[in-house]
Order: sequence, then structure tokens, then C-alpha cells
Amino acid sequence: MLGWTVPAAAYRPFDGTNAAVVDVGEAEIQLQPAGELSTRSRSVLTGPYAVFDYGFAERWEVILETRGQALPSGIGPTPVSDEAMLKYVVQPGTLQGKPGLSVATEFGPLLPNIGEPGFGFEWEGIVSQRWEWGTVHLNIWTELTREEHGEIHFDAIIEGPHTWTLRPVLEVYSDTVFNQSQTYSALVGAIWQVGDNLAFVVGLRYAQVNGRPLNELRAGVTFGFPLDPGRPINTESSSTRRH
Repeated sequence: MLGWTVPAAAYRPFDGTNAAVVDVGEAEIQLQPAGELSTRSRSVLTGPYAVFDYGFAERWEVILETRGQALPSGIGPTPVSDEAMLKYVVQPGTLQGKPGLSVATEFGPLLPNIGEPGFGFEWEGIVSQRWEWGTVHLNIWTELTREEHGEIHFDAIIEGPHTWTLRPVLEVYSDTVFNQSQTYSALVGAIWQVGDNLAFVVGLRYAQVNGRPLNELRAGVTFGFPLDPGRPINTESSSTRRH
């Protein structure tokens, strides 16, 4: 499978994403084998988390997300849940090799999680812009949670120059679950682009959840490959441009 790889880019374990999709017939796996989450009273291992992206049509991808364990309550949103989402590039832009903003939308159901029965629904709007000095991704999403509460999330990601093999990343967000919780979060990390088909990412996160401090270590790996081995590899795939 690695012999058929295509350019990959890592954004999990960050909470936000970008305004691009993988190319038609190509897949991308984003995996966080383990992490660590610490509060004043306890420290727990997290993961594994996994995200599978597949480009099934022009400017479309399907996203399947899952996590391997239930997490402690009161820690705010997590980057991966049990979800089946669709993502569409509304307006191709700099992430697609064209001028102007890249604009995308992502939507779909929240499936029952371990320890979290019930269904929900999420819609997200994403805008990305790339310059020589770096790239900015802005996310806003609204959600009906599995507990039938409304949620709204604002997220901004700034990364270093796309041509750097090792580039820094900063993510900040605000998340509100109405009548339930308020989370403010900041994460600093780095993406190491080992090759066109392989990237590693690490992030350190500090958050305030209803005024309570929380620290988290996240680390993951991303790789991409075409599902049809006879298909020519596109070395300028949108997977490369998506982050």
C-alpha cells in the first residue's frame, strides 16, 4: 500500500480542518495512536483516534471518524468522534492552486459514541488562504449534540510556510455548548513532512473548560494512497494542498 502512496498532510490531532479534499479515487488515513490528557485531579491516556478520508467525486470526500475509548466528562470537545461526514469544496482557491480563498463545507450525523448514546448533527463552514509566509484556516461549526444541546465553535489555525519540511502550527478556538459548557483552547505544535506520502504531527494544548485548566499532548501520523493501484499518482493532489 505504501508503494502506491500519494502526497499526505497532517491536521489531526488538531480540532479544526481546512478547505480542501483528497482527489477522486484517493484515500487518506489520519491516526493518533495515543495521547495524554491531564487535569488537576487526574491524568489519562487517550486514543486511539482514526480518521479515514476518501475522494468519491470531484470536490467531494467522505470522512469516517472514530475513537477507541470513552473520555472523562468535562474536558471540552475532542478532535475525533464517531462521525460519518461529507465535505465539499464550494469555491476552489489557493489550496487548489487557484487564486483567492478556498471555501468548503462539511456536514453529517454524529453517531453514538462509547458512553454517549444518541445521535446528533454537525454543519461546518471552512475558509482557507495560503501566502508565502504561511497558511490560515478559519472554521465555524454548529452542532446538535447527542444530548440535544446546541453547540457553536469558532476555530483558527495558522501554520508556517508550506515549503518547510518542519513547520510550526498554532490553533486557538472557542467552543460553547449552550447551558452546558464553555471552552477556550490554545494549541502549539509542528508538522513534519517526511515525504510526499507521510507526515507526523505533534501538539501541546492548554484549555479552560468552565474555568478549569486542562493540559493535553496529542501526536499522530498521516499517510495517503490511491485505492486503485493502476491509477496514475497525482503529485499535486489536493491532499497536499489541504493544509
